[in-house]
Amino acid sequence: MGFYLNSKKSLTMYRNETRKPYFVDKSMMLEELCPLAEQGGNYICITRPRRFGKTIMANMISAFFSRGIDSKDLFDHLAIGKTGAGGFRNRYNVIHIDFSKYGDECEDYKGYIDYLKTLLREDLYRAYPECGFRKGATVSEDLMRIYLQTEEGFVFVLDEWDAVFHMSFVTETDKRAYLLFLKDLLKDQPYVRLACMTGILPIAKYSSGSELNMFLEYSMTGQQRFGCYFGFTESEVEELYRRYLDICDSPGVSMEGLREWYDGYRTVSGERIFNPRSVVAALSNNQLANYWTSSGPYDEIFYYVRHNVDDVKDSLACLLAGEAVLANVEEYAATSMSLRTRDEIFSAMVVYGFLSGYGGKVRIPNKELMDRFADMVQKESSPGYINRLARESERMLAATLAGDTGTMAEILEFAHNTESPLISYNSEAELASVINLIYLSARDRYRIEREDRAGIGYSRESKKHTCRVEYLRN
Repeated sequence: MGFYLNSKKSLTMYRNETRKPYFVDKSMMLEELCPLAEQGGNYICITRPRRFGKTIMANMISAFFSRGIDSKDLFDHLAIGKTGAGGFRNRYNVIHIDFSKYGDECEDYKGYIDYLKTLLREDLYRAYPECGFRKGATVSEDLMRIYLQTEEGFVFVLDEWDAVFHMSFVTETDKRAYLLFLKDLLKDQPYVRLACMTGILPIAKYSSGSELNMFLEYSMTGQQRFGCYFGFTESEVEELYRRYLDICDSPGVSMEGLREWYDGYRTVSGERIFNPRSVVAALSNNQLANYWTSSGPYDEIFYYVRHNVDDVKDSLACLLAGEAVLANVEEYAATSMSLRTRDEIFSAMVVYGFLSGYGGKVRIPNKELMDRFADMVQKESSPGYINRLARESERMLAATLAGDTGTMAEILEFAHNTESPLISYNSEAELASVINLIYLSARDRYRIEREDRAGIGYSRESKKHTCRVEYLRN
């Protein structure tokens, strides 16, 4: 057992997850991977937003397949243990690399990649001392030498494969070199039984089309396969909630609250998906709160809006009102910091998990993200009139609670007369969006609900718009 080769670390990490009170058994994914490993030469890349279970899944795959460790007691108690997949357990050499991890003294790409290569070579040389490795050989040559002498293949589990593209010291030349490294390591190599990569952004975002075109990509919005294994389904959350009620003496979280705060994503087939990190954190802490968006850098939202205001501001107002807007989501366009069009911006937000995409439309999926967007438009001046309306929200809330109809009328008139193509006298939904903006301050203290739709919205004779203003409820 080595650092990357057949590492015991994956078994320990996954075993620890299974012992937690809110663990969800996703082991049936292994039943789909076993035939791929047996066939040999299969390549899959699964992309999901951060904190959607990619690393847990990578540890599970490694713990199951890795030769030299015994994970029978662990998997026999999981769903996969009730199938005929036991013959694949601990059968293959597994090389498991988390590309987001590197030495604390690493200052450039060469230091980063040399660190990975050195650790992997040490594992290979220790496990196969009889192979007579050539000094100065590439890692792929070392693996080929092992294969030619032993006919042993390898399962590659490459977690967070795209992390290198977000490292501050990595240049454009370095990114190209990294792609070539992966190509040389994996493409058309007989020692590859299965290569399973995970990441946030799709391969096509970086690859010119030839380096890693052997991979089949599976995203949240693009392909149905593997969809139920990342994130929590509604039935899984309901089961977790039953455990929570058994564990917690004074429950402070409701199932309705979990839906409001953390639901809103969809698989390709339309199945509802909850944010897994946030659900577990809420149940563990006995409190609904913002857990996911505080777990990583979210400056991307500010950047996208600040530098592409004209394309997105009208749609942003509708999104903040809880409406879905039409968008052509192109996952390959999710290029960080180089987005130019509205569809590219929304595509990136879907890939990162800021928006949910389904049926040709995007929307803000839940309260957790809605609060993040609301905070953004109140602090960022770049969205123009949206920011001005949002900054009036505290005054509007105070006037509403005080019954100050004069001030309310003043603010509503300001909103109504704001120079914006959003305001349309024949669109109730669009005017409702503006009203939502001037009540943004209420979101922290109240639940915003829209009045049930009724009637035709406006008189065809007079064309006068009628608006059913949202009401506030504790």
